[in-house]
Amino acid sequence: MPSLAEVALGQQATVREVSGARAFRRRLLELGLVPGVAVRVVTIAPLGDPLRIEVRGGQWSLRRSEAAQIDVDPAPHG
Repeated sequence: MPSLAEVALGQQATVREVSGARAFRRRLLELGLVPGVAVRVVTIAPLGDPLRIEVRGGQWSLRRSEAAQIDVDPAPHG
């Protein structure tokens, strides 16, 4: 199953599961990154870290290592 860190620039995906440390999971869930929500990779920094994602109309920056702990279902190409 791919992680958010593997989603291409501009691609949308649906969150399947957030794993990692309990405090990390809780913080993301409180911010609205819950299973079933759509996310889109908006920007990838020149050296590949961090990623900027769009979630529920807001934009967040995540380290690639954090994004790797978020399992997603990529949107179909079309």
